[in-house]
Amino acid sequence: MSSINTIGQAGSSYLYGALSSGKRINTAADGAAEMAISQEFDRQNGGFEVGTRNLKDAKNAANIADGALDGITGSLQRMRELAVQASNGLLSDDDRSYIQAEIDQLKKGIGDIADKANFNGIPLLDNEDGKVLLISSDANGTQRPLSRVDGSLEALGIKDFDVTKDGFDIGAIDKALKTLNGGRSQVGAQSNSFDVAIGINGVSDYNTYASKSSMMDTEYGSYVSKLKNQNILEQTRAEMMRKKREDAARQTMGIIGN
Repeated sequence: MSSINTIGQAGSSYLYGALSSGKRINTAADGAAEMAISQEFDRQNGGFEVGTRNLKDAKNAANIADGALDGITGSLQRMRELAVQASNGLLSDDDRSYIQAEIDQLKKGIGDIADKANFNGIPLLDNEDGKVLLISSDANGTQRPLSRVDGSLEALGIKDFDVTKDGFDIGAIDKALKTLNGGRSQVGAQSNSFDVAIGINGVSDYNTYASKSSMMDTEYGSYVSKLKNQNILEQTRAEMMRKKREDAARQTMGIIGN
């Protein structure tokens, strides 16, 4: 009887709560250690989700930079064609001045691209200070670099490129193209690394959530069975209490009859 008496309405309340909420642990009283661990899981899940958003922003920035570098590359290729044309000894000075006018427009376009390529107002192709942008990429705030390629005319060494001058060097454009190709390779490699990190975050976030779910979520089949057993015990307890009261009443009536 005493063991049955220890099972009160609180047991049923807990089981009903676990079944209705879908959570085995709803308050610290249900499991202080599990609740603390659950909060840590929540912290990690939130960190992975924010880290993934940061990485996606970084990838978008890298894509903007790559698109801008592609535009500059196209302008440099055209400048090289014009420089080769200007190297022709059959051209007059006026011819070369016409060619230089187009080259000047191409240089202006390159400068504009380098100045205006940005993400959230942060320049992507103008890196005079040499600063490396750091991206917080996971639940622990691990930082990944987003390097910026300097696409300015000065950095490319073509600011003063002029085919009207004697001895102009086509090699200057080749060096600029080599610099850009190296920068684009770096941007592409970083973009790929962001994809990998996003994938790792996704797997880690899923497994962390699964671990929390395994620890905190209600196992419905088991808890329905527990609730049935609990109800049987409570019904038994109520029946025994009723019988006890009836026995007491009969005993009282017997005393009175004597």
